Order: sequence, then C-alpha cells, then structure tokens
Amino acid sequence: MPHDIIGGHIGHNHDPDHLHSHLKPENEAADLQVLCQQFIDGFRTARDKAAYLRIAGVPLERADPDGGPSLKLVDVALRTDWQVGTASPSFGSRELSYLPFPGEMIAERTNMDFVYVSSDRKLRTDLRDFLSRETGHGEPA
Repeated sequence: MPHDIIGGHIGHNHDPDHLHSHLKPENEAADLQVLCQQFIDGFRTARDKAAYLRIAGVPLERADPDGGPSLKLVDVALRTDWQVGTASPSFGSRELSYLPFPGEMIAERTNMDFVYVSSDRKLRTDLRDFLSRETGHGEPA
C-alpha cells in the first residue's frame, strides 16, 4: 500500500475501508497478551474443543518445515507460570541484578502450546506465535 509523508507523519494513500493499526511495540505486546488470555479462556470453556480450534483456524495438520512427513495436532498444553521476580544484566558484572516481587506484584501467566507429531519429530507451537502470525501483531511477547 503506498504511503504519503505529510508534515513528518506517514499517512496512507488508500481507500477508507482499509483498516489496520499502528501500535507501539509495547502496545502490541499488551494487545497480544489480551488476545492470548481471551483465546485460552474460550478454549477452557468450550464444550467442543475441536470445534473451537477449527473456528479459530488452528491447523489440525501441518507440513514439516524440514520436508518430512506431515505433523498432526495431538495435544493442546496449558501451562501456568508465576512470575515472582525479575533478573536483568548488571552494569560491569556478570552477576544478574535480581529484584524479587512483593506478594501483590506476583502475577499468574498462562500460556498454551499446540503439540504436533509425525513419525519423525515432535513440534510445539506457542499460542503467542500462532496469534501474532494470524493477527499481524509482529513478534510474540
């Protein structure tokens, strides 16, 4: 789609029915997290889990990226993690700077993996990767 630069701002030269957003990366990550949580909540409550996956466009079979036999979806795995602190590089040291969280900041994070198998391999696809490809939200969180 062609873009026009108007007063230092990139504008779009296209019809008004073309909709997309220009979110900052941190907003995209937050938006993706909301989509993931809603997807997981819907999956948990769906009476027909297979129908939910089909409606969402999750492939039940996919090509092997290395050209081997096709992979079949056999498991949907939910995992809950609790972030109890953060660690980051320290200036001038190989030791990490560690900050444990106070109780009220400890947060639950649930993630989902789609597990595909073939006679040659097992492949896990993270829900964030799937949704970021499907929605065009860039890199996963």
